[in-house]
Amino acid sequence: MKLEIYNQLRERIIYIEYEPGTVLNEQTLATEFNISRTPLRTVLFRLEWEHLIKILPRTGIQVTELELNRIMNVYQARLEIEDAIGRMAAKRFAPTHFEQLEKLLKTCDLLLNNKNPKALAAVDFSIKDIFHQAAGNPYLKEISERLYALTFRLWYFNMLKMDDDEWNREIISVKNELIDLSAVLSKKQPMDVGKTRKTHLLKHLERIRSTFFSLSDSH
Repeated sequence: MKLEIYNQLRERIIYIEYEPGTVLNEQTLATEFNISRTPLRTVLFRLEWEHLIKILPRTGIQVTELELNRIMNVYQARLEIEDAIGRMAAKRFAPTHFEQLEKLLKTCDLLLNNKNPKALAAVDFSIKDIFHQAAGNPYLKEISERLYALTFRLWYFNMLKMDDDEWNREIISVKNELIDLSAVLSKKQPMDVGKTRKTHLLKHLERIRSTFFSLSDSH
């Protein structure tokens, strides 16, 4: 029950259903999920530990803001983690993993000129999951998942604001990542796979930064 509530609240936060800075009421959440405040607090403490909310004494629960400087620090950590996961995954990458990457490429083609942020997010989740599965290290996976959630919100927020041209450029960027990863994985060079993961994450970061600043300038 608590895991189900945790998953629901986490999803609402990362998909911006609860906008950054929103203050939630603990009693309202307890009533919605039909539980007492004690088990709810266990869920809230976990979300706070993951830096997705802040518990404010006598005020409520605040969804953490999208602070670019803090997210940049998270990206620095992600760069090293994803490099390591890429190198480990390369050693165990199987034909089924290549097939999954190929299916994701076809999904990207369907998303060109067809804006669907949740569908593109699902592609990104799948890329991450394929590498986690191939790497086979649950501890690296846990760290990667936590860091990913913190950066994902800003990317998803940007996707919601994209016009058609920006959307198509984002799709093409994800396609290029899939193509490049498949190419280096087929050569069975773990160091190159790690570098490719890192390179595309840096490009992803640069796109987010430029979009973030253009949105800030428009306000």
